[in-house]
Amino acid sequence: MISILLATYNWPQALKLCLESLATQTDRDFEIIIADDGSTEDTRALIESIKVLHPISITHLWQEDQGFRKTQILNQAIAAAHGNYLVFLDGDCIVQPDFVALHRALAEQGYLVTGSRVLLDESLTKQLLTWPKWDFKVFTKHLLGYRLSGGINKYWPLKIKLGNGSWRDYKKFVWRRIKGCNMACWKADAEAINGFDESMTGWGHEDADFVFRLQRHHIKRKSGSWSTEVFHLFHKIHDQSNAEENARRVRAMIQAKAM
Repeated sequence: MISILLATYNWPQALKLCLESLATQTDRDFEIIIADDGSTEDTRALIESIKVLHPISITHLWQEDQGFRKTQILNQAIAAAHGNYLVFLDGDCIVQPDFVALHRALAEQGYLVTGSRVLLDESLTKQLLTWPKWDFKVFTKHLLGYRLSGGINKYWPLKIKLGNGSWRDYKKFVWRRIKGCNMACWKADAEAINGFDESMTGWGHEDADFVFRLQRHHIKRKSGSWSTEVFHLFHKIHDQSNAEENARRVRAMIQAKAM
């Protein structure tokens, strides 16, 4: 079984769209574990109301808000996962109906997958947040128009889906295209490296650190582009005060390995 580890923080309107998109999956052999980094009661109330009718099992894990501690709540989610394969997703992302199915198709022992995202602009994001319910068919009717107006930054990867193959394999660690909002690995591999580094607090690069340590553990990286794209809702940039220090730590590990 697949476990979707869904990170969220104080944006229930976006989380609602995300959960609604997960309810429309063609492959339903998965669970949802919400990794909540200290959201207020609004988020809890939303989750409780959605759980009643949602076709997929939802578990809500919450920790007190003491600043950005995504690594800690994700490690709790890894421990709680019943699935042997983990797909990491953020609560500000909407998925396509074949998201789980295509992640399953790319899953392979000895590999991790880093997917990609389609960025939505502020105007389109505001529009979607007013929808009473997520509707993929309605959204895709206007896909070309959204691309031409700048509402989305990609079009063809949503229309053309490519299968598995060695062309997806990365030959070495590269920082490029690592997105914590869309990546996957085997639970056993995540546990073998002790999950995310909980000493990395504040926004930025905890996903690159995780991927680098998996690759150092002899797990190969595979691209999920042209297959598992998610729609990333527009939001203001997070507090990046810790980002440079987190990046420095990852670079130091890379340099140490090269020596």
